Amino acid sequence: MKPTAPHVPQIRLYQEWLALHNGLRFDSYDALWRWSTTELDAFWQSIWDYFDLRSPTPHTAVLERNVMPGAHWFPGARFNYAQQVFRHVRPAHDAGFSAIVGRNEKGRHVELSWPELQRQVASLALHLQAQGVRPGDRVAAYLPNIPETIVAFLAVVSIGGVWSVCAPDMGTHAVLDRFQQIEPVVLIACDGVTYGGKDFDRLGVVAELRAALPTVRHVVLHIHLADEPAAVERALQAAAPCTPFARATARHDSITDAFEPLWLPFDHPLWIVYSSGTTGLPKPIVHGHGGTVIVALALKTLHNDVGCSYAPNSWGERYHWYSSTGWVMWNAQASGLLNGSTCVLYDGNPGGPKDKPDWTTLWRFASELGVTFFGAGAAFFANCLKAGVDLSACGDLSAVRALGTTGSPLSEEAQNWGTAQFRKLRGRSRPLPQGEGRGEGLPEPVPSPMEDQPGDIWWCNISGGTDFAGAFIGGNRELPQTPGRMQCRLLGCAVESWDEQGQPVIDAVGELVCAQPIPSMPLYFVGDKDNQRLLGSYFDTYPPGHGRKPGGGDLAAEAGAVWRHGDWLRIHPDGSCVIYGRSDATINRHGLRMGTSELYSAVEALPEVLDSMVVDLEYLGRESYMPLFVVLRPGLTLDDAMRAKINNAIRTALSPRFLPNAIFQVAEIPRTLSGKKQELPIKKLMLGQPLEKVINREAMANPGCLDWYVDLARQRADAPQA
Repeated sequence: MKPTAPHVPQIRLYQEWLALHNGLRFDSYDALWRWSTTELDAFWQSIWDYFDLRSPTPHTAVLERNVMPGAHWFPGARFNYAQQVFRHVRPAHDAGFSAIVGRNEKGRHVELSWPELQRQVASLALHLQAQGVRPGDRVAAYLPNIPETIVAFLAVVSIGGVWSVCAPDMGTHAVLDRFQQIEPVVLIACDGVTYGGKDFDRLGVVAELRAALPTVRHVVLHIHLADEPAAVERALQAAAPCTPFARATARHDSITDAFEPLWLPFDHPLWIVYSSGTTGLPKPIVHGHGGTVIVALALKTLHNDVGCSYAPNSWGERYHWYSSTGWVMWNAQASGLLNGSTCVLYDGNPGGPKDKPDWTTLWRFASELGVTFFGAGAAFFANCLKAGVDLSACGDLSAVRALGTTGSPLSEEAQNWGTAQFRKLRGRSRPLPQGEGRGEGLPEPVPSPMEDQPGDIWWCNISGGTDFAGAFIGGNRELPQTPGRMQCRLLGCAVESWDEQGQPVIDAVGELVCAQPIPSMPLYFVGDKDNQRLLGSYFDTYPPGHGRKPGGGDLAAEAGAVWRHGDWLRIHPDGSCVIYGRSDATINRHGLRMGTSELYSAVEALPEVLDSMVVDLEYLGRESYMPLFVVLRPGLTLDDAMRAKINNAIRTALSPRFLPNAIFQVAEIPRTLSGKKQELPIKKLMLGQPLEKVINREAMANPGCLDWYVDLARQRADAPQA
């Protein structure tokens, strides 16, 4: 049967269920949202019931105590992420749908049925148990965005292991900064990857990881790059002693048939993900099984409108969100399995080979595989706009009914481009309004504003974070669309925009805070004594108790503080939202966040570099512009050779994704009296704010250096913006 778009939005089905089963009716989305953020127990219990979540033991409460951090959800319940996935094996398979479809740049196509996914997971899980992996042990993966990675993830978590993955485009230094903190007992890695038309051998990195991770007692190697038998044998010998991934997943007997994931405490650690601040090592964030699943189901189904592939209302759903394994959107892609959706993966460069860019690559992939929900970073759509992509030349995209974006703010121009493209595909193009024409530097006319028309492609623009493996702001298929905005604050997320006095504001830019806990907030950071890093990352900006009363107002200090996310947010009177970029100094490149300290470690390791500072000038949909400022040893000049050396250090230690747009030689890096680099004030200065409002000269150790940065900011302001 041909895939069909859901004719009833998932969020409407939920509201109809609420009315039928709970007697709750709301006359607006705002009323529903306010109920969900004030009646926390009732809302999250409704999500448990609506998705028919199961536990062999009952929970004794929904939210045992409303405190942040430290909220304890569903005490007494037992859970396992893999148990929820495998509920769909029989009905999805009987309906004829695959669990995972994957393809890479070379055309390698892998399709896993639901029973085959379950069998491979059981085989690898039993193999890991035989190697001594027990609940709570950590398993590290160095794998790309392929079906085998999801198999490995489900195998690890099914036996209570704690999963953590890094993308193979990350260098040894960046990977070790993460994995050395978590002390894994097993490493699951690949021999290499293909990206942008080139092969990259990773066996040397695997050897370095093994040597630097003394807790690793077993390695599983997936042969991803080698194809000839002799090359495969050489790869296995280079990684020896190791077990081939193909062998570890090959078992098929009565024991694999009988395998069942372990029932674990609701908040048993599921995975460790990494989000970086501006100082120190990346934060190893631990999320739990139950909290991650219940939030993912609410987000993916109700707000992203991704349905179950075998449900009549969403028959044939094929869910794709382009990502690398180094981005939390990989976790979001895998979560499609939780509600029985077919997950469609692409491994490679979405823009084609580096020497011959092709921004139709991902669209042609979506056409060939019948993708229904097409998600990618906002930068992807901006690049398609700039490249003048014509979707009518990309094959049959009639199955695509929704476009998802995240990672950075989606510009109004990029959204208008996509809407116009799909109007054209559907035979509903219209002339430009009077007075509109070709924008400077744009490949074709982009109407703006573009009125929402019945039947327009639906944009699901979301904003959230690795920090809580979810989204705060996103989509609602029943609300109006305004290009450049996200439609609403998500159910269960008490998101507000606060001014400098810590008061909620509407129609003004402020700090994004979440005033109530949600189940997927971190359990803890690995190695974080007394939760000091956790508190410092999210909870130390505002006084404890301030703004913590559900529905508004304060609670006692024992209730803890609100979650400060680190984004600038404007909430419009109609409830739609705009993210204006980071309110801290974290780097956000193509949706991947990296702490500035990691880049400094790479750059300042060079003997020629005495000091450095980087700022990311992403703001309100502009393409990220990241200048790097360096102080070189006396007598040295920043020539092309020095620039290449600095870029190579970043590329090797971190990833090519974090190469700066420009490198400037400066006399001094501005610092506070206590020696801290003044990244955020310089960022604000570069974004056009007046010097006197962003920096206090009297608090600086070297205020005389500011004139150079002021002059650069003035030059940027005078230059035309792309």
